[in-house]
Amino acid sequence: MKTKKPLNSKHLKLTVPAQETPVTNFLTASGTFQDGDLLLNQKGLRLISGDKDTTCPSDAKELDFQFLLEDLEAIKVIGKGSGGVVQLVRHKWVGTLFALKAIQMNIHEDVRKQIVQELKINKASQCPHIVVCYHSFYHNGVISLVLEYMDRGSLADIIKQVKTILEPYLAVVCKQVLLGLVYLHNERHVIHRDIKPSNLLVNQKGEVKITDFGVSAMLASSMGQRDTFVGTYNYMSPERISGSTYDYSSDIWSLGLVILECAIGRFPYIQSEEQQDWPSFYELLESIVGKPPPSAPSDQFSPEFCSFISACIQKDPKDRMSCSDLLSHPFIKKFEDKDIDLAILVGGLEPPVNFPR
Repeated sequence: MKTKKPLNSKHLKLTVPAQETPVTNFLTASGTFQDGDLLLNQKGLRLISGDKDTTCPSDAKELDFQFLLEDLEAIKVIGKGSGGVVQLVRHKWVGTLFALKAIQMNIHEDVRKQIVQELKINKASQCPHIVVCYHSFYHNGVISLVLEYMDRGSLADIIKQVKTILEPYLAVVCKQVLLGLVYLHNERHVIHRDIKPSNLLVNQKGEVKITDFGVSAMLASSMGQRDTFVGTYNYMSPERISGSTYDYSSDIWSLGLVILECAIGRFPYIQSEEQQDWPSFYELLESIVGKPPPSAPSDQFSPEFCSFISACIQKDPKDRMSCSDLLSHPFIKKFEDKDIDLAILVGGLEPPVNFPR
């Protein structure tokens, strides 16, 4: 593999959130996150079996090299997610780019087991429509997740430039997101809870992948965020807002709003492009819970697209189609044989992050 010279970044440092409160007692005095056979520290994730203590090679899936946190150098901050900052980083000696998400560890006991489970599952092979987590580290009260870098940003970045996305491209986006949701819902038994444009990432190959679930969501909940509307309330389903029981179908509602927003060029609960002010927090919640759901204008979009949006944005969760059923929807099938290449759309856009080469 051809190596690149390390970035000259004397004044760039990997930044992590400040630790504000003591972590719980399953963090050892040596600075190790430990639970059963799992150890997580500044050297990475390890599993202990009997007298064996090994670094799991699958932590670096799809990579042919191992590395430590100090082998990464910061380029710039590219976003803020669930409880932490996300930085674009480069491996000093190999040149590979990653997204490094650092999350402060204020963990409540009731989510500890879930976090441990997610860290273990991240060692396994992942769905191609889920952002890969290559490594995880614990150091100085912070868990750092080394994630796949999606070089064309998110759907939020794309719609800022193109304003609206045409139906053929939306069908490609929908199919990939639905395949990711099938994996999360049917195989991982995970409700994402925060499907929104900024959590659907795209690369230059036109691949769309879901991010910010699992460990990130668990850690966010440990900081008390999930109890007060985890995720962006704009895209929350009516049953979540009203405090009712919710299930996988809440992700379908959110997906419908996201795709409709990409089609019409504005958040669906804003009445027109000329409307400058968003509804207040309570006005929006009242609209989502108490008013009919938004729909795709039939005079602007195909019957298949309008039907797809309607199948997602139903007030009653039981009336929404599942992600598996939506993969067979006429809107998705309409463009399957058309060889629509999303890379053509994103290839002509400005990259969301300009970094030194």
